[in-house]
Amino acid sequence: MITNTLSKETQLRLVDFFNQSIDPESMAKAIRQVNYVLALNAIRDSETLQTEISLENNFYWLNRLAEILNPYLDVE
Repeated sequence: MITNTLSKETQLRLVDFFNQSIDPESMAKAIRQVNYVLALNAIRDSETLQTEISLENNFYWLNRLAEILNPYLDVE
């Protein structure tokens, strides 16, 4: 697991982004939509595992980010 912390400038930029540009729920929805399209595209277009392996990691991390921004899978 990576333990690097974000710089103060990066933290400020992220806060500004979510305060001024898009709310976390909308960003999480956009991430989930993109992940869905990417997954469908990978399934339809690629029959080799080489592409799918790198997409699998990206899919996982984007889903984790979406869950941080707007927990969806943890809703009871």
